[in-house]
Amino acid sequence: MGFVHFIIELLKDPRAAIASWIAMGVAPTLGFIFLIVFIETGVVFFPFLPGDSLLFAAGVFAAPDAATGQVALPLHYLLPVVWCAPIIGDQCNYFIGHFFGRRIIASGKVKAMTPERIAKTEAMIEKWGPLAVFLGRFFPFIRTFMPFISGISGMRWRRFTPFSVLGGFIWSSLFTLLGYFFGNIPAVQKHFELVIVLILAVSLIPTIVGLVKAKFGKKKGDAGDDAAAGAGTGAAAASAARHVPHHAAAAE
Repeated sequence: MGFVHFIIELLKDPRAAIASWIAMGVAPTLGFIFLIVFIETGVVFFPFLPGDSLLFAAGVFAAPDAATGQVALPLHYLLPVVWCAPIIGDQCNYFIGHFFGRRIIASGKVKAMTPERIAKTEAMIEKWGPLAVFLGRFFPFIRTFMPFISGISGMRWRRFTPFSVLGGFIWSSLFTLLGYFFGNIPAVQKHFELVIVLILAVSLIPTIVGLVKAKFGKKKGDAGDDAAAGAGTGAAAASAARHVPHHAAAAE
């Protein structure tokens, strides 16, 4: 229950959480930030951790105080931590998927990973290749599942890593520096909780839209399947033959 309470408080007010960590010192604070971002990225069971809002709040504490000019969390210490956490996390998640992914999915422990979502993610990787790894970094849940599915799908490590590193670097820098430059604006300080909610909402919009499209697309697909039920096995065999080269290309 202690861990659950910790996560709930972090989701509700990441600024208050970081303030309590800073009371323990800079090093523990950086350690907690690294751990949260790493777990969100590197452990497929925790896609709900607040990476975007945590980085924004950390950037606020890295900016000089308007009244005293003091810095609670030096930016030159913070940036290397938030750069390393998602990059190392992606690597961890990729290899978890590569070596254990099928067994984890078969166990059913990751409820959000339905066979349909896995198939759609693999199709996106097959279509866009490593660009999907880069773009997936900017969306909650997807950034947790993308390296995992990349490992399962057979995408080679040397294709995955450059786009993973680039995505992790840009994502962490963007949200941290947004907090650094804009977090101490009086209007932002006054409505900080609302700003965090807006960050979460904007981050989740593409994911929600994708899920809605997938739901309605599936219904249309089911109707099409009923109409084409008598098409025979020849078309299926031809389709399978056409898809083999694509999977081979993805593995390269």
